[in-house]
Amino acid sequence: MPKAAISLTTGLEDAEKVTVAFLMAVGAAESGRETLMFLTKEAVRLAVACFARGVACDGCPPLLDLMDRYAAANGRYIVCGVCVKSKGVDPGSLIGNAEVAGTVQLWEWVDDHTVTFSF
Repeated sequence: MPKAAISLTTGLEDAEKVTVAFLMAVGAAESGRETLMFLTKEAVRLAVACFARGVACDGCPPLLDLMDRYAAANGRYIVCGVCVKSKGVDPGSLIGNAEVAGTVQLWEWVDDHTVTFSF
């Protein structure tokens, strides 16, 4: 089964886009795909423990619920190291399934059969 890589550049300033990206990631991970989210720009804050709160829209699932489902399905995050530094995010504050890394590590993870989405 192909891997899934989801690139997300948006944070809570566009909660609906974040929700759609997480719905895609959760769907991939829960279907048994090895799944990785690459968080850049404002999205790096989503990997900070207790940061991602709220509901994007009427009828949308809470973001924390989606993140919990993603973690339970073995979903992982690569959090852009350049972005972490530029946003002043403490790497020690990240959730357990997130690691500070960069594009090199993303390319090492991706293979010829990886399906990608970008938000």
